Amino acid sequence: MSFSIIGKSIAESVTLKLNETAAILRAKGEPVIHLGGGEPKTKAPLDAIMAAAGLLNSGDIRYTPADGIPALKKAIIRFTLDTYGRLVAPENVIASGGAKQAIMVALQAILDPQDEVIFPAPYWVSYPEMVKLCGAVPVPVYPEDGTFYPRLQDIEQVCGPYTKAVIINSPNNPSGVVYSDQFISDIVEFCEEKGIYLIMDDIYHRLVFGGKKPANCFDYLKGSIDDSKLILVNGVSKQYAMTGFRIGWAVANKKLIEVMTNIQGHQTSGPSVVLQAAAVGAVNGIQSCVDSLCTTLENNTRVMMEQLNAFTGLGVTKPDGTFYCFVDFSNYNKNSTELALFLLDKVRVITVPGIEFGCDGYLRLSTCGSVKDITEGIERIKWAIDPNSPNELFIGERKLTRDWL
Repeated sequence: MSFSIIGKSIAESVTLKLNETAAILRAKGEPVIHLGGGEPKTKAPLDAIMAAAGLLNSGDIRYTPADGIPALKKAIIRFTLDTYGRLVAPENVIASGGAKQAIMVALQAILDPQDEVIFPAPYWVSYPEMVKLCGAVPVPVYPEDGTFYPRLQDIEQVCGPYTKAVIINSPNNPSGVVYSDQFISDIVEFCEEKGIYLIMDDIYHRLVFGGKKPANCFDYLKGSIDDSKLILVNGVSKQYAMTGFRIGWAVANKKLIEVMTNIQGHQTSGPSVVLQAAAVGAVNGIQSCVDSLCTTLENNTRVMMEQLNAFTGLGVTKPDGTFYCFVDFSNYNKNSTELALFLLDKVRVITVPGIEFGCDGYLRLSTCGSVKDITEGIERIKWAIDPNSPNELFIGERKLTRDWL
């Protein structure tokens, strides 16, 4: 059986596979703690549910324009003005089946085979595979100073004649760090000078802690968006805890949006009208749900940090936002895949191997769950790998005896 070169080059989505594994184990009655998830546990906003229910009750469920219904585009325009201080036109906006699709159609619209796309490491697991789906070449950048905070020099060193785009994700998945205003200013100016595309993946933009504010890329854009190669991506999945609704969007110059719309029209057509209606409800509705989610995540992150600091030999950078901690476990095992499988097998804790984000020896731990999940999950991990822990552990009614240290 033969497959395409691109098809053979694409790896399975590890995060989606982990969600599947967790569901299967739980269905079997296993006491699984999922510290690998990327979706908040809070409910979708009532405004979103009511908007979707109202449309469903009408029974008028039809095709939608390939770039999104007018009501959603209007809501995105308002959101962009309120959040970024920039007024854009409907022709600058495309609504997609999640922020992932918005990025994907943007890449398909701008990349030719062998073009290169730069992104700082650690990076979201899908960036390399999405670039490869376009026949292009992913180029991860590792900050020279060993931190999670890239500098312009790091980007400059790998930028070459085939560089077509840079992807920036701040707050960052998996590290949770917020890139500095100076770096965002530098990268916007750099991409403008080089004439390369800058994709700002701002999906976690409003989930920031301690009163911090992530940099606004539009503050550093010299001209209008129609004269730029800036592509701003966002969506409802994270900030409104609406992961299953699969609605995201991109804001960019009108010519690019037109090309992206043509691609999406043949790819999937427009997103579901019901889900778009829910997104309109969320974006136009009461925004206290975002503040409430942010407060919960900040508290969960504080608990996670307290638990991790009880370890010896871990490297932990305090997250500025998102719902992840990216933790260096290399003193215990430099092979992150091996360590993640070990923890799943021995103590039924699901984590995401750091190698999937470009950094082996690390594990991504999620703060999406309850405080109980976090404390018990870290307790199990500590018991499994820390020789200073007691030799026995109870998981529910099950007594475990450690015989591997």
